Parts: sequence; C-alpha cells; structure tokens
Amino acid sequence: MLKIFILFISILFIWSFIIEPNIIVIKKYKIKNLGINKIVFVSDFHISKTEKRRLKKIIKLINKQNPDLVLSGGDFIKGHTGKHTMPIEEQAEEFQKINAPFITVLGNHDGWFDKYRVQKALENKNIIVLNNSNIKIKNIYIAGVEDFQTGYPDVDSALKDTKLPRILISHNPDIYYDVKKEVNLILSGHVHGGQVKIPFYGAVTVPSIYGTKFTEGIINDGKNKMIITKGLGTSILPVRFCSVPEIVVLENEDSKK
Repeated sequence: MLKIFILFISILFIWSFIIEPNIIVIKKYKIKNLGINKIVFVSDFHISKTEKRRLKKIIKLINKQNPDLVLSGGDFIKGHTGKHTMPIEEQAEEFQKINAPFITVLGNHDGWFDKYRVQKALENKNIIVLNNSNIKIKNIYIAGVEDFQTGYPDVDSALKDTKLPRILISHNPDIYYDVKKEVNLILSGHVHGGQVKIPFYGAVTVPSIYGTKFTEGIINDGKNKMIITKGLGTSILPVRFCSVPEIVVLENEDSKK
C-alpha cells in the first residue's frame, strides 16, 4: 500500500511540476463585431532564466495562429525581484519575432521588478505598451490600463477619444465592474486559472477580490463581456494542476476569412 502511495505522489509531482506547466493549449472564442479577423491574447509569461526554449515555443505557437494582432496582459517577469527571470531585454528580442503588431499592458510582477525598464525594453523592439492609454490598429481601438497593485488604473483615460469597436486590456480582472462604458471585450489574466485546481472542487485560491468567480473563461454578468486567460507561466511555485497554460485566439464571428 505504501509503495502505491509513493508511486501516486511521484506521478502527481512529475505531472504538476514538469509536464502540465509545459503544455500549451489553444483556446478559441468567436466574438461578434470584433472589428478585426483574428486576435491572439496571451498573458503571464513569467519567463525564467532557463526557459528560452519555452519562450520560443510560445512565439512559434502565436505565429502559427496567423493573427492580425497580438495582445498581452503582461507579467513577463518571473518572481518579484527579477533574480530568477530571463532579462527583459532578451525576452523583448524574442518577442520581436512575432509576425503581427504586438500590444501589451504591464503586470504586477513587471511593476515589482522595474516597470520602466520593462516598458523601455519592449518599446525598443517596437512593442506597444499601454498605460491608461489607447491606440487604433487597423479598424479597432485597443485600450489598456495600469496594473491594480503597482499602478493606478484609469479606465476613463484609457478609453478617452475611442469608439466601438474597442477592446480594453487589464492585467487584473478585478477592473471588470469599473468599466462603465461599452466595450466589445475586456481581456485579463493574472489569476492563472487558479494555477492549482482540485477535481470536483475548483481552484484552491484565486488572487482576486471576487474569489473564484474570476478564475478563468468568460464573464458576462455586467455591461461588458470579459475573457480571463489561464496564462502561460507560474507564480510562487512552478506548479500547475488542472489549469493547463493556454493561448487565447479570438475570431471575428462575422468574418468569412
């Protein structure tokens, strides 16, 4: 009996620490009136010093979707201090290989590390960083707010002078009920789908003031629809269980492409 228990724990450890964190699935959504054919949304990379292969895999999968636009919820940095992270300049060099305009906001880990350095490194490689601001790309406005924990999110400033179709990016999904103006979609990450979920129970813990309500997927009980991605990396512990990393693909429901 003891041997079976040890085997079970060993398999569980290997799966949650080695296998599942390195799986990436493609999650697709059809969105009405998107204003653009296809958007890829990614978040919470948390790239460590030894994960260049994982980063290259992420970028390869992004490009494989043939997106017209790539949006990001931020959190490029691993940990709070950057001690264990791949230098952001090196990450930016790789992100430059994405074959579409790349727009991002910054996350709490980016802010705890050095949000000015992160922003400069990304912008030096023609990656657009939004801080309570917006930009029009093709036929759609993309707006982004600062992070809740390390910045001062201002939805009104982010959406200023925009009109539909428009998307709002917020690293933290807790912005949801603060968005009073109509947007086509709110995109968020941060919570990693709970990172560890117990079958038939759900996420053990979710870093949101709304608890497990904002764990993942579509939220549609307010004025606007929000999609929360489970993200790509891990935080605190390098573990995922029943919360497989994902790349989100948004396709225009009205498109014939």
